[in-house]
Amino acid sequence: MLGAAGISSTIVWNGAGSCANLFASTGPADVPGVMLSGHTDVVHVEGQPWIMPPFEATLRDGRLYGRGAADMKGFVACAVIAMIDASARTLKKPLQLALSYDEEIGRVGVRRLIGVLEVAPVRPELCIVGEPTMMQIATGHKGKAAYRAICCGQEGHPALAPKYLNAIHVAADWIAGIRAAQQHRAESGARDDSYDVPYSTIHVGTIRGGKVLNIVPNECTLDFEIRTLASDDAASILGDIRSHASIASAMTLHGKVHLPAVEEVNAYPGLDTHVASDAVKLLGTLLPPDTQKRKVAFGTEGDLFSMRLSVPTAVCGRGDITIAHKPDEYVALTQLDACDSFVAPLTRCLQ
Repeated sequence: MLGAAGISSTIVWNGAGSCANLFASTGPADVPGVMLSGHTDVVHVEGQPWIMPPFEATLRDGRLYGRGAADMKGFVACAVIAMIDASARTLKKPLQLALSYDEEIGRVGVRRLIGVLEVAPVRPELCIVGEPTMMQIATGHKGKAAYRAICCGQEGHPALAPKYLNAIHVAADWIAGIRAAQQHRAESGARDDSYDVPYSTIHVGTIRGGKVLNIVPNECTLDFEIRTLASDDAASILGDIRSHASIASAMTLHGKVHLPAVEEVNAYPGLDTHVASDAVKLLGTLLPPDTQKRKVAFGTEGDLFSMRLSVPTAVCGRGDITIAHKPDEYVALTQLDACDSFVAPLTRCLQ
């Protein structure tokens, strides 16, 4: 579609050549532009009770259903149309489009694209990430660190279970440490009331352990994440978890403390854009005067653009994040209309 409008695209592949980022720009090439950013991957649908076909677009009762409709293919569609519209105009500053892959598993793909933009002759002037905010302006989000805890034990006959170290029990003690550390953060940790959940959070997502009932398990693995406020540090919270888990496991197998080996799987920083930044000011001129400024709990690629490229970044897009990742995900047509009403004057202000 972009090529048919005379817009060339730079494709940045992953190492296997199976996924790619796309970067496109229309307008003058020698001045910084406004970049619209989104991701093209979606989360899985397995195990979810979909009524609508997840990988088709179904229009019903003013809603467009399909996996990723809210997160965030609606914005991608609006951004592509905006690029095509901009290509027919004489622009003083370019309008740019960045689409990344594997965002859902930790901002994996966009890092390769940023590596290309870091050495480009001209970097974007500012960035707007189109994650679903109901067209409100988000100036920040929490950072995230994902970890895997490998809990080791000793196999044995369950009739003699107290003589062996049960790996699932070690995992349970670690989870108890996570819950205690979370309670501490909720009650007396740093707070930022701009967020729906105003403190750093800890979440266990998966746990796998044991083979059969009649063997004391020798291994249990759990995946957990820490989402941090700008004032918090994931490593410090991890230390708190260790301390609480040590207390929980003090009576495990002859009173010896057994803690898992923890490895970092993925991490990205938080976003904390000042309300007086150029990105926020520009959005304020394009949106209704009663548009709110807020922070969002979910992460985006905006933090990487902000930190690695020093590009002022804000988050603003159509759709409701509470609908994303669920069965029968949808975006209301009124939200798509609002997004179109936002990007159209953006194109005009670049002329």
